[in-house]
Amino acid sequence: MEGTSNVAAKLLLIAVAGGMGSLARYGLSGLVLRLCGTGFPWGTAAVNVVGSFLFGVVWSATEHRLGLAAETRIIVLTGFMGAFTTFSTFMFETGQLMADKEWLLAFGNIAGQILVGLVFLFLGLAVGRLI
Repeated sequence: MEGTSNVAAKLLLIAVAGGMGSLARYGLSGLVLRLCGTGFPWGTAAVNVVGSFLFGVVWSATEHRLGLAAETRIIVLTGFMGAFTTFSTFMFETGQLMADKEWLLAFGNIAGQILVGLVFLFLGLAVGRLI
């Protein structure tokens, strides 16, 4: 029974961190749009760049310096960062492939997710119009 309560507590912490990440995304994106205008998706670009930086900082600091428990890292990276931007995870995983010299997989990941994502966006738009 104790294991179940630990899982429930972990899920709750991930959800709370996710809520905070969503609010941070909304706030940063809105601030950047107010400062830079709406002619280009500057808010999303800022969130993706800041998210990639923060993901790198959190991963590296917890891996090499802070010695935080793996569960804490999961809560921060999956909860907060996952809600703030999944782009940071995409960048991290692509960077890991590059660090492992898996160039074809890295560039396949980039091209595949972007191109396939665009195709599915347009498919979703078409299906949405049919509903």
